[in-house]
Amino acid sequence: MSRKRGIISAVMLCLVLASYYVPFGQAQDTPSQPAAQAPAAAPAAAPAAAPAGAAGELTIAVDKTALSNGGEITVSGKTQPGKPVYLEVENDADVRAVFFDDKPNKDGVRPYKLYLSEHIPAFYQIYTPASTKEVFDKFKAQGGKFAYSDAIKELGADIAYNAPAGVAIDAYQTSLTASIIGSRGDKLPSLDPQENRRRSMQLMKARFRSPGKLLSPTVQVQPDGSYTCKVKIADGSAPGKYVITAYSDKSLKSKPVTVENNISFPVMYMAGAGTSLNVFWPFLLTLGIGVFGVLMGAGGGFLLNPILLSVWPALPHTIVAGTVTPTVLFSQASGIYNYSKIKFISWKLGTIMGLAMAAGGFIGPKMTELITLDQFKFVFGIILLILGALMFWQTTPGYLAKNKKEQAILKEFKRRAEESAAGKKA
Repeated sequence: MSRKRGIISAVMLCLVLASYYVPFGQAQDTPSQPAAQAPAAAPAAAPAAAPAGAAGELTIAVDKTALSNGGEITVSGKTQPGKPVYLEVENDADVRAVFFDDKPNKDGVRPYKLYLSEHIPAFYQIYTPASTKEVFDKFKAQGGKFAYSDAIKELGADIAYNAPAGVAIDAYQTSLTASIIGSRGDKLPSLDPQENRRRSMQLMKARFRSPGKLLSPTVQVQPDGSYTCKVKIADGSAPGKYVITAYSDKSLKSKPVTVENNISFPVMYMAGAGTSLNVFWPFLLTLGIGVFGVLMGAGGGFLLNPILLSVWPALPHTIVAGTVTPTVLFSQASGIYNYSKIKFISWKLGTIMGLAMAAGGFIGPKMTELITLDQFKFVFGIILLILGALMFWQTTPGYLAKNKKEQAILKEFKRRAEESAAGKKA
């Protein structure tokens, strides 16, 4: 029986690792329109091609003012002939973003500074002229290593990067010791506007990770100054107002237009993650993992964590780690009740280990602010590999033979103890 359970455990861990390192729900660089979209509200009165305004004016119009769980918006208007057009699209919902600066500076000194903001837009994208696609592709090829500030500069999108530049950012001088004792470190003075703008770009990259989620070279500008662009709001994006503003240069800016994105149950918005999710699928996934996890004497979190990151990569790893914690509480509570009924719990040993778990639970959340998603996945993957190898080793013939011998000795001690107890009663 122990051999079968060990093999099942090893197989399940291999499946987890496969889903962890080869995600089958990989995020796309450019959000795609949902396959099945609920009917959107009636189009706005604005025409598909906005009329030209007065000389020197930049106009903007949209073909609809409401969406249902994402969709596509056609933006059009007119600028001065020969001018480029950039669109800034932002959602009015705020999310939290963290950037830990531990890269050596030009003097080789690691700054160990933590930058944090609670007011990063849940959705943000700058649409650049289609003529900049070659420059965009260069940064897209760099993947997660791209420099957002360099991309903004080379694409000429500085004029459109405005909403995140003014968000409030807190800076801390931190250290590993401070994290262990539950502190972010010493709070630093407020950043000046230029430094705030630069750090906001680092927070935006830390939040969205992919070049395609922040930039899109798809604005079609005609010689007469008219332009069109398809703005895509992916399903699962945050609900609320999406503000779209057009820019041609620092002094030429359109009035903003607003589009409302609506969601309804079973799609639910997670404010901390800045994304929406159909809760039906996580419920079924967690049900299956909960059965297996409690069967193996665990809460199932070690399985649920990497699978959630693989199936729904839009979820930040910090949110996944935090969200999984209370799910383990529910599975463990029901497991404790049932295991106690059949007397399979050693309360003394469990209490001692529980104190250690409490200490770890205090330290862990603080340390998640100091690591990236890649570092999180690497460490988690190594732990799963070690655990999988250990479980597989416990199914080998040599280990089983040794285990049988130990079990026989334990049974003999138990028999003698029972005989001794019976003799005393007699």
